Amino acid sequence: MNQDEKLNIIKDILLTDEREFVSAIEKKIKILENTVNKKENLSVKVDPIIETKLNEFVKEIPETLGPTITEALKTEIKNSQDAVVEALYPILGKMIKRYVQHEMKLLSERINNQVNKTFSFKRFFRRAKSKASGINESELILQEQTNAKIEQIIIIEKGSGLLLAEYSKNKMADEDMVAGMLTAIKSFVEDAFKKESQNLQYIEYDLYHIHIQNFSSFYIAVVVSGAYNVIFKDQLEDKLFEFADKEKIVKHLKNKSLLSKKIEDFFKNDSI
Repeated sequence: MNQDEKLNIIKDILLTDEREFVSAIEKKIKILENTVNKKENLSVKVDPIIETKLNEFVKEIPETLGPTITEALKTEIKNSQDAVVEALYPILGKMIKRYVQHEMKLLSERINNQVNKTFSFKRFFRRAKSKASGINESELILQEQTNAKIEQIIIIEKGSGLLLAEYSKNKMADEDMVAGMLTAIKSFVEDAFKKESQNLQYIEYDLYHIHIQNFSSFYIAVVVSGAYNVIFKDQLEDKLFEFADKEKIVKHLKNKSLLSKKIEDFFKNDSI
């Protein structure tokens, strides 16, 4: 064995570990390149990691981002109330329309069932009342189904809008504010039309009807819910005139508590 052969043997012995190490690195690099450059292989490695992180993020959202999102929404709604109303108005309008249509259908069915019932004294008297008053029997039944109810009575001084007395079953609104509002509306309408000796007698607000009965120095505003019609209007006017005359309310206009008590005693049973 010559000198060169001996040197080659020594090189092989010394460099074998390095060659194996380099070869192993090359294989790993090829595997890594194969994983990175091919979407399918990369997905196998990365997708589980992303999914785990997303699940953790979703679980942490209520605690970490919940208060921030809630506060941001409150601020945005507060600063953009008109926009929110504009966005919700059509949706709410459709919902209300469907509800009203459904209720009217049910009411119509109840009326038809009541009209088609066998003979009864109540129906006989209703028919007689219908013929005497000239009002359709169905309208009388409708009135029975949705009877008008007095919700609030307010006595207001003309001109000044000063609240003189008030009675309500449920606290609907600030009576002083209502008195001022009604006086302003009443004055505006009467001035706008410029008709002498004519007064505003009725205002409709949402689901309520406001009947206004005018007297010399004051007027009485009656908030009514339900079916406000000609029959009820006539009966209410008679009742108000009877109240004004019987209780001599002109003498008690300066005594708010006494006048309010008289209103309550006179109207508490809705006896119209």
